[in-house]
Amino acid sequence: MEKILIVDDEAFIRENLERILADDGYRPQSTDSPDEAVRIVSEEEVGLVLLDLNLGNKSGLDVLRAIKEADPGVLVIIITGYGTVESAVAALKIGAYDYIKKPFKADAIHLIVKLALETQSLRRMVKRLAREEKDINMVGNSPALLQIFHQIREVAKHETATVLITGESGTGKELVAQAIHRLSPRVDKPFIEINCGSLPFNLLESELFGHERGAFTDAKTRKLGLFEESNNGSIFLDEIGEMDMGLQVKLLRVLEDRKIRRLGGNQNIDINVRIIAATNAELKDAIEAKQFREDLYYRLNVFPIHIPPLRERREDIPCLLENFLQRFSREFNKAIRSFSPDALDLMLRYHWPGNVRELRNVVERICIMHNVDEIKPAHLPREIWGEAPQSEVPFRFEIPPEGIVLDDVVCQVEKELITRAFSITGGNVAKTARILNVPRGTLRYKLEKYELS
Repeated sequence: MEKILIVDDEAFIRENLERILADDGYRPQSTDSPDEAVRIVSEEEVGLVLLDLNLGNKSGLDVLRAIKEADPGVLVIIITGYGTVESAVAALKIGAYDYIKKPFKADAIHLIVKLALETQSLRRMVKRLAREEKDINMVGNSPALLQIFHQIREVAKHETATVLITGESGTGKELVAQAIHRLSPRVDKPFIEINCGSLPFNLLESELFGHERGAFTDAKTRKLGLFEESNNGSIFLDEIGEMDMGLQVKLLRVLEDRKIRRLGGNQNIDINVRIIAATNAELKDAIEAKQFREDLYYRLNVFPIHIPPLRERREDIPCLLENFLQRFSREFNKAIRSFSPDALDLMLRYHWPGNVRELRNVVERICIMHNVDEIKPAHLPREIWGEAPQSEVPFRFEIPPEGIVLDDVVCQVEKELITRAFSITGGNVAKTARILNVPRGTLRYKLEKYELS
């Protein structure tokens, strides 16, 4: 229920507006003091202000300026007498949402307030989505990625839910974990990450759980573990599938009891931390191979988020290329503006085994090596061209003892080349003719000759 502030020096107007707004389910609050109005806007959540321009010795325009300075986002509807419409127009230029003239009817108040609050709601939603987009820090508009954005927003609200992020290397699992933390109520608390495959068992155990002085030979002082350091925040356990089976048992106890014990210690320590885990391995296969605990898997897999590889969401590639190109062109002070259609075609067809990380590295390498207005195929790394299927055309074959009909073999190779070129260009005749270096009319003739659609 929105709070609406009424600022008017006439008690009858204030009472009438309070009654109309209360009947519509709003929370009206009124005052005849300009200073009090500015204080309320600056200290409280106000959805809308109804402001009279004629406030005795105080200019309504000055009050409007002060209100907008206290809260630039608050909407203000001006209430004006018949003879002061010019002042209302001036108020619109300052930042008022709209104005209504005295004497007003209840229906007019109903309508203008409803429209203003709908506008305010839309503005807040746009700001929230923009803030969330910035916090998510991932680029793309494929249905798969939009679904991931939705999952991030939903699970972020529930600050104790354990999350398991799966996907190939380079897909952005760390970005998803960071976004969950930034959008959660824990945003002001620590976010600590560790790669479980980067340390041997003993070191990883000490890093996670900490140790007491004298717990082992080099333990000369007490050390807090990452679970304690991330208390009230989030801990990101990357490559959880690489964790030693012995340590998996201890992690399972943490998930069940929300307690840890330092190495060499004899007391349990309560922790309040959200655990986010990630892996590029298929954990169910690891369970079958007796390399990952099944009970731990189900404890981690409370809220699963799977990031598909880039080759399965190719519609994200153009916006990723634009984003990285802008970033690295600016960083390296280059004038590169775009990719040519042919270069973009090659990038879209490439398999991207390293996913978004590989794409980012390719764009960075291009921006380091070149300074042109437009990236063309010749500027792309060799591996991008390496998947072009022309190299697969079967030029080598054994000539049988009975010999061959040369024209038939040439036609066979020519037909194969044209077919594969069409698969590269998506059936575009002009592009196909261009990459085969033949006139378009010649290509059309050969299409008819070989009955190719």
